[in-house]
Amino acid sequence: MNFTSITRRQAVFALCAGVTALSFSSSRAADAGFAIEKTAGGGLTVKYEGKLVAEYVIDQANKPYLAPVFGPTGKQMTRNYPMKKVDGEQQDHPHHRGICFGHEGMAGVDTWIEQATLDEQEAKKPGSSKSHQAKLGAVKHREYKETKADAQQATIVALSDVVDASGKKLLEETHTITFRADADTRTIDFDLDYIASEGAVTFEDKKDAGFSIRVPTSMAVDQKLGGKIINSEGVTNAEAWAKRAKWCDYNGPVDGETLGVAILNHPSSFRYPTYWHVRTYGLFTANPFGPKSFDKTAEDGTYELKKGEHLKLRHRLIFHKGDEQSAKIAEAFEAYAKEAK
Repeated sequence: MNFTSITRRQAVFALCAGVTALSFSSSRAADAGFAIEKTAGGGLTVKYEGKLVAEYVIDQANKPYLAPVFGPTGKQMTRNYPMKKVDGEQQDHPHHRGICFGHEGMAGVDTWIEQATLDEQEAKKPGSSKSHQAKLGAVKHREYKETKADAQQATIVALSDVVDASGKKLLEETHTITFRADADTRTIDFDLDYIASEGAVTFEDKKDAGFSIRVPTSMAVDQKLGGKIINSEGVTNAEAWAKRAKWCDYNGPVDGETLGVAILNHPSSFRYPTYWHVRTYGLFTANPFGPKSFDKTAEDGTYELKKGEHLKLRHRLIFHKGDEQSAKIAEAFEAYAKEAK
């Protein structure tokens, strides 16, 4: 018997066993707490205990967005359209993609809508979108400044450039997105910073602007299945539109459960408390940019960000079980408001 060959075989076996053990250990580690993984399109997935929480998509529209997003019971809490067409789901406003930010009049361009919106308009009325085509802007992902995940949270810091239809850079946009989880909630802090890197920019007074989520069709108030909108001042449903409030909650049925999502507006955020462009058909937007668009008696809210200045928007989304009372959203806001942002 060749002692050397036995030694080599044993070494190879031990090495393979070690690799197997290492792979298993890594897999188990990925299932404990948060993990961030890259996608083929350059985006990222965020998982908690091995299950998808959200995907950050950078290559499918004229701006980055989060979709799909899943709540604490594993149910999807964002509409599928336009990423997927699902029977029985609303298929309107293709620019309402998951969770995103857009503005109809920022630095002279429109990042609220997208090419699919113009194509839809053109199909209904040929020639109607031509004048708007030149105003269509984009938020182009440039780089990830940080991606970090551990047992308690996951963080993505992404830098993008806001550009016009020709690709000219107008300003910079940074997303700092922090994910947390517990037995009853999934929480996403979405901190947006705008930097007037190229020169002064103007944010026009517009209704169609702000930080948005498009909720599942079944939750929409107009579906009459039990969906409800309520804000921190107790104003509900259609009456909550254009009102200012510290937080707003949209809840209703999702696949046999009552679930909801609250958006909290931090006191350090631009023009706190924000106006709410929240609709009974399912759009849910915090918009501090449209005072006069919401109230014709108000002063024009057009705002100039001077070169080198920053504008910050601070929001927390809480995906929860039950309605806003059982989820204690008012108490959650009080805790959030005390945090330094």
